[in-house]
Amino acid sequence: MSVQSIVPITSLYSRILSRFPQYLQFSFAYGSGVKQQLNNKNHGKNMIDLIYCVDDSSKWHKLNIQRNPSHYSSLKFFGSKFVVRFQENAGAKVYYNTLVPLEGVFIKYGVITTKDLITDLLEWSDLYLAGRLHKPVEIVKSATNSELQSALQLNLQSAVHAALLTLPETFTEYDFYHTISNLSYSGDFRMMFGENKDKVENIVKPQIIKFRELYKPYIKILHDFVEFPQIDESSDTTNHKNGEGTCSQDIRPLAKLHHLNQLPRWPQIALTRYWNRGNFRQDTEDVLRAVAYDPDCNVLVRQCIDDIVWKSSIRQSLKGILTAGIWKSVRYSSRKIAKMFK
Repeated sequence: MSVQSIVPITSLYSRILSRFPQYLQFSFAYGSGVKQQLNNKNHGKNMIDLIYCVDDSSKWHKLNIQRNPSHYSSLKFFGSKFVVRFQENAGAKVYYNTLVPLEGVFIKYGVITTKDLITDLLEWSDLYLAGRLHKPVEIVKSATNSELQSALQLNLQSAVHAALLTLPETFTEYDFYHTISNLSYSGDFRMMFGENKDKVENIVKPQIIKFRELYKPYIKILHDFVEFPQIDESSDTTNHKNGEGTCSQDIRPLAKLHHLNQLPRWPQIALTRYWNRGNFRQDTEDVLRAVAYDPDCNVLVRQCIDDIVWKSSIRQSLKGILTAGIWKSVRYSSRKIAKMFK
């Protein structure tokens, strides 16, 4: 089962990767510098966002600071062990270096340990990189770790369950992909200021076919709960390209309970805490059953996921000020705000 549309490593990605320590378990590129977005005329000039997944952060940062000291802020002067502690114990457990000039482009790269990435994919503890991997990305180095491969697949499957819980009985294929993409955006505080309000639409519309390829295997698994229009892959019609076909799903409580039971650990914990905010206490199993019968089930699920994203986005953004340094943070924020106004 394909997790993402794996493409051959381009010459650019190959050259960029050669400038870093080679102990990578998995790497992917994402963002407007990688995937075409609507109304983005400067696609080729945008910064390229990369994620490097490593088993041993201490070893990797030590080698990278020796090889690329200019990539780091003044935190490097505290030593690689400090950098590792800051990476693994703050924010969404990702350490970013931004606005790095390499091979004629600017890149931003984040480093995360394999175990922390697996945790976010399986549990949605931060829904940070897990959310980025809900959308089509470019795989730069394929995962060889079987546990990570499985986590990547389960993350996509979880996104399907979460999206169906927040969608009505009938919706379009575009609505489905938009809802999935919005899982990690609607709670992000940066969407209030600093990001284009049409960001999700701009991501989804040009990539309907890619989203379809990514989620087709998981939709097939849920054929008892949701019906998607039969799509002729050779079709060149507007409906095919724009995802305007009508979909329908079972919204009875038992169907909702199935989706709730398949949610990752942290959204389930958040739902349980919200439901038990008074004096009465119920365990997770009883809470999920009660939520399935609640007419506001979609609202509760959406709010609990938003809360996870809200907290992680604030923590990671504050962390980014220190990892990038004040000057780079100002330049990076200015770029974001300029794009928003454009």
